[in-house]
Amino acid sequence: MILITGASGLLGSHLTLHLLEMGEPVRAIYRTATAIQKTKSVFELHQKIELFSKIEWIQADITDVPSLETAFQNIDRVYHCAALISFDPADEKALRKSNIEGTANIVNFCLAYGVKKLCYVSSIAALGDLKDGESVVTEATEWNPEFAHSDYAISKYGAEMEVWRGWQEGLEVAIVNPGVILGAVPNTKDWQTGSVEIFARVRKGLLFYTKGSTGFVTVDDVVKLLVQLMQSSISGERFIAVSENYSYEKLLQMVAHSLQAKPPSYHASTWLTAVYWRIDWLLSLLGRKRNLSQIMARSLHQSHRFSNDKAIAELGFTFEPVAGAVEKIGAAKVSGNLQTY
Repeated sequence: MILITGASGLLGSHLTLHLLEMGEPVRAIYRTATAIQKTKSVFELHQKIELFSKIEWIQADITDVPSLETAFQNIDRVYHCAALISFDPADEKALRKSNIEGTANIVNFCLAYGVKKLCYVSSIAALGDLKDGESVVTEATEWNPEFAHSDYAISKYGAEMEVWRGWQEGLEVAIVNPGVILGAVPNTKDWQTGSVEIFARVRKGLLFYTKGSTGFVTVDDVVKLLVQLMQSSISGERFIAVSENYSYEKLLQMVAHSLQAKPPSYHASTWLTAVYWRIDWLLSLLGRKRNLSQIMARSLHQSHRFSNDKAIAELGFTFEPVAGAVEKIGAAKVSGNLQTY
């Protein structure tokens, strides 16, 4: 039996669907009925609703140890996809509790219940920091604690440390570090988060872009990579899941083209984002949730390049081009095959 945490997220829901299509028995953790409905909507979107009833749902929380007792009964493989994603400094404690403490709980239960293998979904945010003269981030790039990192990045790095602890104690593990994950989901307010927001904002008329860059990958590629690692004998390794590196400007242009929308036309310079994050901070004092922190504003202007050479060389993995995936998502929305944002 396979256990999936985070089965109501973009990645977790698609992973659940893929495993059921393979005929695998799946148990999924949920916290609220809304979470179940989000997953169900993805099955409906892909016209696979007949498989949804095969999911064994268990109400639990990765930060609540007693609730995990039942979830881990008769489990031999675990995909840990659950995580809190936030770049609001006010969420520091929540990030550490969910991502670090929650992952520690999952690792401890895997060890206690004799789970054969754990595949953990981390992030490129948890990868190392480039030294002078280096230009590409790889799995071997070392984390520098003296560099400024977002609370989210620190929490994912801390979560990885818990996974490596489990490996040292005898648990087979594999870590995947995805870039920004792109995938199609139904139109509900529950999905207006994370990378899904890129399409939503462009369709509504996003005005500004920055010239920084990062790595992007399709949800299907991350799912396939996770499954391949779980089925392999590989343990104690991490793999970057990035199809291509794109500037934010170029990615937003592709999204706009796919949606037949106007692309952002104004360059947000470093001084403009510096002004905005300060205004955003002042508004947060009045109770509004932060949209842009200082660290996040700085990252929008940085050109990060991530290497997928390890996955290609050691696993023979072939990544789907990002441009093609963006066109598919946008074209489907325009034609009405997917509901629009």
